[in-house]
Amino acid sequence: MEEKKGTDNSVVMAQVMNPEDANPAGNIHGGVIMKLIDTVAGVAAMRHARMLTVTASIDRLDFHHPVFVGDFLTLTAAVNFVGKTSMEVGVRVDSENLLTGRKCHTSSAYLTFVAIDRDNRPVPLPPLIIETEEQKRRNREAMARREMRLAEKRKEKNRQ
Repeated sequence: MEEKKGTDNSVVMAQVMNPEDANPAGNIHGGVIMKLIDTVAGVAAMRHARMLTVTASIDRLDFHHPVFVGDFLTLTAAVNFVGKTSMEVGVRVDSENLLTGRKCHTSSAYLTFVAIDRDNRPVPLPPLIIETEEQKRRNREAMARREMRLAEKRKEKNRQ
């Protein structure tokens, strides 16, 4: 299986937020942003796997600043870690007020995807080539989050 560079699977997606995306106060619904995050992360995952992938979990989704109607959203996704059949994709969301030029880091999220075959069974993934110090840092942090996820799963299984 051919290794893949992190730069080969990163994705940038951008979209203007419209009135149908908002609540009566003019704030964009968190669910709309979540869907965009899942979409851009899914593209990054499929670029790495070059096969179907499904969202297995969303570790964290933090909203730092509100997004308003008319804001221009830029979502950047990159694969941070690859295991045997699953991978973590990190997404950063930035907003820009097109009238004032004000930019904000509005959200961050970490999602886990699993590559699947036609029978919806997990399949092995190509390894991730780590090239930069930034990629090394993101990979280390992703491994720590993975350990926490697995520990939490063990706790849940023991409670059942």
